[in-house]
Amino acid sequence: MKLFSALFLGTAVSLSACGTSEVVLNSDASAEYTISSTDANSEGMVASANPLATQAGVEVLKAGGSAVDAAIAVQAMLGLVEPQSSGLGGGAFMVVYDPKTAKVWSYNGRETAPAAITPEIFLDPETGEPLRRFAGIASGISTGVPGAVVMLHKAHKDYGRLEWGPQMEPAIKTAEEGFAVSPRMAGITARMGRFVLKNDKEARDYFYLNGSDETIPAGFIRVNQPYANTLRAIQENPRALLEGPIAEQIIRKIQEPPLPGSLTLEDMAGYQPQKTEALCSTYREHIICGAQPPSSGPVAVQSILRTLENFDMGALGPSAAGWHAFAEASFLAYADRDKYIGDPDFVSVETGLMLNKEYLKSRAALISMDKVMSDVKAGNPSAFVRGKDATPDNPGTSHFTIVDKDGLVVSMTTTVEAPFGSQRMVAGFMLNNQLTDFSFRAVDAEGLPIANAPAPGKRPRSSMAPTIVFNPEGKFLFSTGSPGGNSIIAYTAKTIIGIIDWGLTPQEAIELPNLIARNGRVAVESKGIKDEETDEIDRGSPGETFGLSEELVAALEAKGHKVRRSKGEFSGLHIIYRNADGSLLGGADPRREGTAVGLD
Repeated sequence: MKLFSALFLGTAVSLSACGTSEVVLNSDASAEYTISSTDANSEGMVASANPLATQAGVEVLKAGGSAVDAAIAVQAMLGLVEPQSSGLGGGAFMVVYDPKTAKVWSYNGRETAPAAITPEIFLDPETGEPLRRFAGIASGISTGVPGAVVMLHKAHKDYGRLEWGPQMEPAIKTAEEGFAVSPRMAGITARMGRFVLKNDKEARDYFYLNGSDETIPAGFIRVNQPYANTLRAIQENPRALLEGPIAEQIIRKIQEPPLPGSLTLEDMAGYQPQKTEALCSTYREHIICGAQPPSSGPVAVQSILRTLENFDMGALGPSAAGWHAFAEASFLAYADRDKYIGDPDFVSVETGLMLNKEYLKSRAALISMDKVMSDVKAGNPSAFVRGKDATPDNPGTSHFTIVDKDGLVVSMTTTVEAPFGSQRMVAGFMLNNQLTDFSFRAVDAEGLPIANAPAPGKRPRSSMAPTIVFNPEGKFLFSTGSPGGNSIIAYTAKTIIGIIDWGLTPQEAIELPNLIARNGRVAVESKGIKDEETDEIDRGSPGETFGLSEELVAALEAKGHKVRRSKGEFSGLHIIYRNADGSLLGGADPRREGTAVGLD
């Protein structure tokens, strides 16, 4: 049994030769809690965004693999069957609960910027203004060093039960024999195919029919031998993407116009994933643990929760009042997150002060239950000075969670950033455009430095929020997380409130309407509304099934909320919940194509 205090909120991370790290600890040392060992009473479960990926993880668990072994299999398969969202060429954050030691670890596989990057990388040299959004994405300058695979290898050295390599066999077999393109993959391919995806020869050969402008349809059997070859290379060398022939291919592709990048083989060879203790805090005596910065998602999720701890969310329920409180807490959390979170190897990140109960009580006091806040600004939890953020948002990504027979828990969010990343394909997989997660400006209009500004070797801020929740006795209760750009924060927070405060099952919590409140505006799934601003890339319109009623939307508007009615906020939530008897209950987001499969 391991005792932690709220000082755990400020767990320090390693120092970088390129910068310093200062993490200010929470001064509220009285808020102590215990994470304890949790007995396993199940053979395990996998919940992921694609049935083939879920099955690959299940196969590895059945073969005696751990949750981390299964995570390798899931990631390898997702990169093949869901290339629009994640893959070998991207990055990830993973949280692992070890029931034997009662420890929760955060693994950081976020991409890093090249040594030659400059603060002006995303400014038009002629006008000095930020590049058009898609010009930055579909370019060579947008790609950082891919870290997902070597992050998984680092976790495998800690928790793998199988030798490195066989976890990838299901994906190798599927790549060589072919798989039926899913409706989601086909839909996003058709949408992105109208832009620059076809400009890359490898992508065009793979995603289009016989050299035409017609993209591959749902049900098309797609073989990907180069992907299988890449996985075999990774089986032999976990760093095969960072050194040797594949790394050389990546560099050549990045250096192609338009906007060729400056990433080098030296940048690739120097990459190392990180491991720290997780970022944990309490919510109504439950313990919430997530990844450390530069993942801003867990900071913001926990900020929302600890702000709402000052309200009786159980009594409010999913009513207009309940959703109003959720929106107001979200406004405050997003404002703090935008201003203060960056890579802690380069800027001071005051997670402890941002999540301090007294500070968030003062933030909660700004909330009126009668009307919306006006002109929401970031708080001032410390004396640090930060400029106004200028980071764009791109919804993409994939999330999965796994529990094995020993009770080891993995919650992992993985991404190439925008749909199909930088739109460039190498050796069967897509390259990331993760560097567009940096602020496109280094200083704000007042000349103040922006926390998430580009810098050599720096990791861009992320919204990914893989989360593991423990009950008041410190035992594992459930894991959660989602894709969706900065909306990940709202998606994940609503599931925790749904389960803890509103007594919902995992599936019911997932199917709650998605409501995102940031920068003074609310986007909400709304029944019967067709929103032309939202591309329909999934089956049907989720708002029609999961949306907030017009009565509740109108009630929010009556409080002064500026509501954008959305036909669908495309989360991809996956949850595994431990019942009191130790059995597992899974949930998968029907807004996507995911499944939750147990071994019992």
